[in-house]
Amino acid sequence: MTATRTMRLAALPLILFCAGLAGCASRPMSGDTSASTPGPGTTVGGATTTAPLESSRPTYAGPWEDPSSPLYERTIYFDYDSAEIKSQYLNLIRTHARYLGSQPDRRVTLEGHTDERGTREYNLALGDQRAEAVRRFMLAEGVPAKQLATLSYGEERPADPGHSEASWRLNRRVILQY
Repeated sequence: MTATRTMRLAALPLILFCAGLAGCASRPMSGDTSASTPGPGTTVGGATTTAPLESSRPTYAGPWEDPSSPLYERTIYFDYDSAEIKSQYLNLIRTHARYLGSQPDRRVTLEGHTDERGTREYNLALGDQRAEAVRRFMLAEGVPAKQLATLSYGEERPADPGHSEASWRLNRRVILQY
């Protein structure tokens, strides 16, 4: 027997073991606890696992994902052909500005959107003007410029793909993306 063939035969049990780990998992029958998933540092088939298992729970990115948080609301709507912030959204923007002031490493992108009416170029410019209006307001509230970025999608990412005033109203917006 050659040395290469001996090494292949010696590695065969390890290859079969690894292939078994990557194979299909079956669910344990009810009441069967012997098929539970081993934790880190557990011995499985003579090998000790060292890598931590991934959590099946979703990762919490921040308070803007919590419906009970005042940061959950992140959309500012605009009137037709306007980049003027409505008074009803001033407190929402102030809330986000206070949060950013307390989190100097956190950054937010202000995404400007428009409805489908108008040329592509016009809508990109209007989306930019809307994002800039929110940016200027946040700067006036004390948010450092390095925490703010603007981006215009124009009409490219509608919230509602319809072709009515109700749809267009939902598409004229700035979204704060953390």
